[in-house]
Amino acid sequence: MRILLVEDDECIAKTLENVLGNQHYVVDIAADGLLGWELIEAFSYDLILLDIILPKLDGIKLCQRLRSHNYQTPVLLLTAQNSSTQKVMGLDAGADGYVVKTFEVSELLARIRVLLRRRNSPILSVMKWEKLRIDPGSCEVTYGCHGLNLTPKEYRLLELFLRNEHIVFSRSEILDHLWSVEEAPKEDTVTAHIKGLRQKLTQAGVPTNFIETVYGLGYRLKVFASEEKPSVASRQTKQSQSNLMQMLAVRLWLSRLTAIAYHLY
Repeated sequence: MRILLVEDDECIAKTLENVLGNQHYVVDIAADGLLGWELIEAFSYDLILLDIILPKLDGIKLCQRLRSHNYQTPVLLLTAQNSSTQKVMGLDAGADGYVVKTFEVSELLARIRVLLRRRNSPILSVMKWEKLRIDPGSCEVTYGCHGLNLTPKEYRLLELFLRNEHIVFSRSEILDHLWSVEEAPKEDTVTAHIKGLRQKLTQAGVPTNFIETVYGLGYRLKVFASEEKPSVASRQTKQSQSNLMQMLAVRLWLSRLTAIAYHLY
C-alpha cells in the first residue's frame, strides 16, 4: 500500500513516516500543497494524509482540486484546530475523514484501515496460497506452522504478488509499487529482493519457483496447481463425450458388418 503524506512540519512528517513504515506502508512526503499535487499526478496512491495548513496550496484547496479532477483516492485530513467549521469545510471539499493533532498513533492507524477497507473491501482479508498465509492486520507470514521472518520489502513483494495472482510485474512497476520517491533504487535492487524472498520461501518449504520469472517481461505468482487440473464437471463431460464416441464407433462397425454379410449372401 502506498500513502502520500502532505505535511510541512518536518518533525511530524518524519514521525509519521516511521510509524507507517513499520506497518509496511510505502510513504512519500510532500512539504507543500503544490508538490503534493505533482506527486498525485505522477504516482498512484492508496491513501492521502493531508494537512490543512500548508504553504503554496492549502489542504482544502488541494482536496477540491483532487475531486474536481475525478481522483477518488481516500483523503484523511490532519488538522491542528478542533474547529467544527474547519472540519465541515474539509468534508465539503471531498475529504473522507479527519484527525485532530495531536492524535494517538493507534487512532490514526485505525482510521487509515477503515478508509482502505471502504475503498476495497478485501484489502485486509487474510491471503492464502496452499499452506502459505499472510495476515495484513498483524503483518504475519506463515507456512504451515512455521513463521517467516521477512524484511519489510520482502513482505510487500509477497503481498503484491498474492493480491495480483495473474499479473506480470516488470521491475520498474515493482519499484513504483514498493519504493518511495526518495529511495529511488535501480532495477537490480528488485532482482536482489526477489532472490532473497525466494530463498526464504524455499527454506520454509514453499514449492520452488513460487514466484516465477516471465523472461523479457518480469515476475508473477506461479499458477496454482489446482488451476491446472480440470474440474469434476469438466472431467464428467469429457467422459460422456468419450462414451458417446465409442457407441457411435460400435454402431458404425455393426452397420458395415451387416452390409458385408448382405452382399455375401
